[in-house]
Amino acid sequence: MIGSAKPLAVAAPLQPPSPAGRRLAPLFCAPDSSPALTRAVESPGQSQSDGAPPPRPDEVASSLTRRASPQLSRWSRLRTLRSNRRPGLDRGVLSSASSSASAPPVTKTSRPEDGAVAVEDGEDDDVPGGKSIYIVSDGTGWTAEHSVNAALGQFEHCFVDRGCAVNTHLFSMINDMDRILEVIKQAAKEGALVLYTLADPSMAESAKKACDFWGVPSTDVLRPTVEAIASHMGVAPSGIPRSSPSRPCQLTEDYFRRIDAIDFTIKQDDGAQPENLNRADIVLAGVSRTGKTPLSIYLAQKGYKVANVPIVMGVNLPKTLFEISQDKVFGLTINPVVLQAIRKTRAKALGFADGQSNYAEMDHVRQELLHANQIFAQNPMWPVIAVTGKAIEETAAVVVRIYLDRKQKYSMPRISKRY
Repeated sequence: MIGSAKPLAVAAPLQPPSPAGRRLAPLFCAPDSSPALTRAVESPGQSQSDGAPPPRPDEVASSLTRRASPQLSRWSRLRTLRSNRRPGLDRGVLSSASSSASAPPVTKTSRPEDGAVAVEDGEDDDVPGGKSIYIVSDGTGWTAEHSVNAALGQFEHCFVDRGCAVNTHLFSMINDMDRILEVIKQAAKEGALVLYTLADPSMAESAKKACDFWGVPSTDVLRPTVEAIASHMGVAPSGIPRSSPSRPCQLTEDYFRRIDAIDFTIKQDDGAQPENLNRADIVLAGVSRTGKTPLSIYLAQKGYKVANVPIVMGVNLPKTLFEISQDKVFGLTINPVVLQAIRKTRAKALGFADGQSNYAEMDHVRQELLHANQIFAQNPMWPVIAVTGKAIEETAAVVVRIYLDRKQKYSMPRISKRY
């Protein structure tokens, strides 16, 4: 057993991976014709090569659950959808032990940039032949997931144009070596890359040794940054995961500020309660389906009170929008072709038949955008942000940077936070 108290040399149950789980080369653009890799979630102590007895019920109950990372696997879906094919069904072969475990279902979400194509319930996001990336964290996995997402952005040309794919799998709340060992053993079988963020240095070191032993390519995403900060501050890190019960849990002022912001933002959605616009930190204005609501919620989670006001032809904007400080108002615009596609999907979801409404007609879309642009021109203090092709996080970063620059008068634009 690999752990902080025992050296790797005594891990007798470990055996070199079978040929089916041999190490694969790092990520590269490969044709889509390679066979789908079989995935099996193995319970602790269960292996075909060691002839071990079936796992005990308590072991089965604690078997590891792998859930797809919806934000990251969109790259694979994007490649599939742009090639005019439906996402493939790659269910894998589950062992009897894992099928009997009471594991939660795979969590999936859809995103507008995925081409507004819905995946039926029960379909797997994995693309046959895709390379696998295992993301392991002792917490929620937010840090590792977003780091991988940013890195995968450098390979979109490969995913879309050259026919290669990546399947990402997030393993969160991994806080003991037994579970880490299960992940690494499975990664060896699948030929996966393991990326991990483990706060405990001994656990991170043991994970590295296990990956080296099983021939699994791996990278510690968190350690280089922690060591750089420790060197800069001259203070040793605690090595305690955020999810650890021994870590003091304090409800800070920032926590309550974010809760209050979310509550305010929900109540101010879609132009509701315009008399409260003066209480908002940020006000978003734009035509329907420019992403005002999801952007508002995202900013609210960062502690900003956000209100959004729809721009509709024939409907006057609330007077309070022009009475408040104009430094907090932001306009959103979008490419008409993209907006029409989004509106068509929305109209279909609402059950509108073709010709029943002009909501998604190109002429109406262009007129609405023209009307919005005229309003923006009449209010030059409003920064206008084009959201076409931008993720919510990217648009939010632009809004926050401009907001803070106006509020704090930075000599150089930045987003600052004090700990």
